[in-house]
Amino acid sequence: MPAPTLTTSRLVLRQIRADDAAALFPMLSDPEVMTWWSSGAHQSLAETQDYVASNATDGQGFACWAIVLNDDVAIGWAILIDGKPDVKEIGYILHRDHWGSGIGREAVARVIDYGFEELKLRRIFADTDPENRGSIALLEHLGFQYEGRLRGEWETHIGVRDALIFGLLRDEWTMEKLT
Repeated sequence: MPAPTLTTSRLVLRQIRADDAAALFPMLSDPEVMTWWSSGAHQSLAETQDYVASNATDGQGFACWAIVLNDDVAIGWAILIDGKPDVKEIGYILHRDHWGSGIGREAVARVIDYGFEELKLRRIFADTDPENRGSIALLEHLGFQYEGRLRGEWETHIGVRDALIFGLLRDEWTMEKLT
């Protein structure tokens, strides 16, 4: 099932589409943006086209939203990945031109709200690199609690990395405090 369209006061989160690749290529080819991603910066538009198409395919155990302003041009994405029953992992990436604007927080908060209110999840968690200060700050701002460190969890383009796990329970979530 495709991701349902979600809205905020200034954003639309819609199902990511294969034709979003050209708009997302500048973000996915930016080494700074991709530092903490699970793969390195993309080297070609063709690589991004394949990557975005695979994330746009339905039925893979996740919902993936393109983050767009009112012009329908993707500037990032958010994803909810299936886990155990009533538990999902959240992920997100945003073009650097929009860092510090609150767009990431707004988009991620809306996906969290959807997860708890519509899907009736009991828990949402995130996995981030210990040096990804921006992501850690975002998660903490949204009320996630630090739950632990998985040593040597990921082998990435920057080497073997630890993972910090942050979790949020439905009873802890209050969308109203963020608006």
